Amino acid sequence: MRKEPTIKTIEGEGGSLRSLLRIVILISILLAAGLYLDASNEEQGEILVNNNSQEPEAIRDFNEDKSQNISSNAGTPDKGLANLMGKSSQQLKDRLGEPSRIDPSFFGYDWWIYNKSKTEYVQIGVNSNKVVTIFGTGEDLDISPFKIGQPVGEMYSSFFFETNINLKYKDSSYRFELSEEDLNTRPLVMMGDHYAQLNFDKFTGTLSSVRIMDAETLIKMRPYEMVYRGKLLEPPQPSPAFEEDVGRGKEQQILDITNVMRERHNLPPLKWDENTAAVAFAHSKDMYESNDFSHISKTFGELADRLEAGGVSYEAAGENIAANYMDAPAVVEGWLNSKGHRDSMLSNEFTHIGIGVYKEHYTQNFIRKLGEE
Repeated sequence: MRKEPTIKTIEGEGGSLRSLLRIVILISILLAAGLYLDASNEEQGEILVNNNSQEPEAIRDFNEDKSQNISSNAGTPDKGLANLMGKSSQQLKDRLGEPSRIDPSFFGYDWWIYNKSKTEYVQIGVNSNKVVTIFGTGEDLDISPFKIGQPVGEMYSSFFFETNINLKYKDSSYRFELSEEDLNTRPLVMMGDHYAQLNFDKFTGTLSSVRIMDAETLIKMRPYEMVYRGKLLEPPQPSPAFEEDVGRGKEQQILDITNVMRERHNLPPLKWDENTAAVAFAHSKDMYESNDFSHISKTFGELADRLEAGGVSYEAAGENIAANYMDAPAVVEGWLNSKGHRDSMLSNEFTHIGIGVYKEHYTQNFIRKLGEE
């Protein structure tokens, strides 16, 4: 559930008007584990539920801390994907070629998707003909000075991760405050003039993926608790049609990244199933409209009921749900670090997948089709 922001205006000394914006965004990252059903008989199979939530994130005004908390910087590499930051879209095409597709986002940039290799998966965010963010994963990816699969212990010995990171953008000041959980699973480090979020797989103790952002994109995305003074940068407000396009793009990105993770664990890729995807989308929409985050819909029932109504035949099925993650890379990394969801994503039991995104609600439905090995 999200708490609506509050805005306060305070009268300063001498009658001068000073605006202090105090915006509190309450994000509950509600997750539940995979729901396994056995369709070989009339009885419902075992249900495994593991609820996991993330602390709320907040944004509030502050009196600028003049101290510099950043004491380490990974530097700007002279090779690898990271040096594409700030380059033009033409330079991007010269380097990586044409993308497999281009997906819109809510943050002002378009994702250029490069998904031809499951060991070198890349999403490049392009805004106004310039690369402003990069997400990459896959063992063969050159994202120097980092290496996907690198042990976390090595990274902590190479980089010092600050709990508070201050930055200035134009005439405003911002401070990102990382919780202990953030430091353990997704710390932020300077990378030249940019910022790298390192996503750790807590089950293997290795680097799972890297997201690089320029300052403007980091402020708009607000992946951590943020305290600011000055102007709060807001992403553009989407139209309903644009929201739908973003949702379809997220679904395909979740499919791509899920299969990258399966490749990493020597599992076959999941195939897209349109009927299963329709069931997943209907459940995400139902959770949003009913304000009821659950595997069991008060209107449409359990997963077995919903799959049957959607005309999906299967031998086994599972479900992952999530809410209020900012995009596809974030939600997949969240599922990966939650035991029940991870078990569903990395199960050899399933052959097909359907994904449905509505607003900020996400559903993954997994099935083993009848007769599939």
